[in-house]
Amino acid sequence: VQLQASGGGLVHTGGSLRLSCAASGGTFSSYPVTWFRQAPGKEREFVSAISFSGKSTYYVDSAKGRFTISRDNAKNMAYLQMDSLKPEDTAVYFCATGASTSTLLSIRARSSSSSYAFWGPGTQVTVSS
Repeated sequence: VQLQASGGGLVHTGGSLRLSCAASGGTFSSYPVTWFRQAPGKEREFVSAISFSGKSTYYVDSAKGRFTISRDNAKNMAYLQMDSLKPEDTAVYFCATGASTSTLLSIRARSSSSSYAFWGPGTQVTVSS
C-alpha cells in the first residue's frame, strides 16, 4: 500500500486544517489507519487512529475534542480534521496503515510506529501564535 498525506500548511492559533491520506496499491479498507506527528527534536507521536470499518476511533488526549479522524473506503482515503489548532500542534504529520485490527485495542501497540507496515511522506503543519 502506498500512502500520500496532504493538506498541511500554515495557520494561526485557533485555525483549522484538514489532512488527507490517499492510499493506492493494496487493500486499504482491510487495515486501520493512524496519524502520527513529529515535531523538531521530538519523537514521533501517535495522534489518532480509526478502525478498518470506521466504527472505532482513538485519539491522544491532547487531540480529543479538537481533531476528528474519518475514512472513506470507497475512495481509499482517510482524513484528519484539525480544529482549534495550537502552536504545540506544529509538526510533520504522517499517515500509516498495515497494522492488524487488534493493534488498535492496545494503547501501547497502536501508539508504536513499528506496528505499521506502510507509511507515506509527511505533510507539514505549522501553527503560529
